[in-house]
Amino acid sequence: MGSYRQYCPVALASEIMAERWTPLVVRNLMLGADTFNELARGVPTMSRSMLVKRLTQLKHAGVIASEPKGDGRGSIYHLTDAGADLAGVIDALSDWGGRWVEVTSAHADPGFALWAWCQAQLDRSKLPAGRIVVAFSFPDEAAGNRSYWLLVEHGDAEACATDPGGDPELLVEAESKAFVDWHRGALSWPDALRSGRITVTGRGDLARSIATWNLHAPIAPRTADGSTGV
Repeated sequence: MGSYRQYCPVALASEIMAERWTPLVVRNLMLGADTFNELARGVPTMSRSMLVKRLTQLKHAGVIASEPKGDGRGSIYHLTDAGADLAGVIDALSDWGGRWVEVTSAHADPGFALWAWCQAQLDRSKLPAGRIVVAFSFPDEAAGNRSYWLLVEHGDAEACATDPGGDPELLVEAESKAFVDWHRGALSWPDALRSGRITVTGRGDLARSIATWNLHAPIAPRTADGSTGV
């Protein structure tokens, strides 16, 4: 992005932060994503080449830094002091968007909702013991975005775009908008079930408890004060 050639702080900051995708990459770092693949999963419709470009730009601007992984394969990314100081900017965008922008089906990517659930809104104290696979089906989505899996093991959960193996013990079939509305707290689980917009089949104890695994609010630790809405 070229310079606005203005000394105004709004112009200077916009040269870095007003690029498409950049605020979302910073948001993902604030939510605890620190590898290329983790960052990419938080922006599923962003191309890998564009993510490389944005990470390079943010490093050049002093917003992020990176170090090689211990095994030498890839990098670990983190916010610098300047990057962490963007917490208020991200929070303000979140507050404004929540107040003034209507969430429609165009914003209802279930893959992102599952990623955000596991990355920052997971109540690990409510997860079942052992290895559990939950299959998700979103029939109203395009074929490439229709099927996901939630893998629970070792006291944690991971959203998977490919089958992690093992027979699912629970199947959740949902309209994308209904699932996203439940995830963000705009639709209750009982109302979604009663309307048929979300259906759950499989192991009874898991069917009764799965809704409690979602805190509906980000809890990822950050290097700056405040909370980020997702």
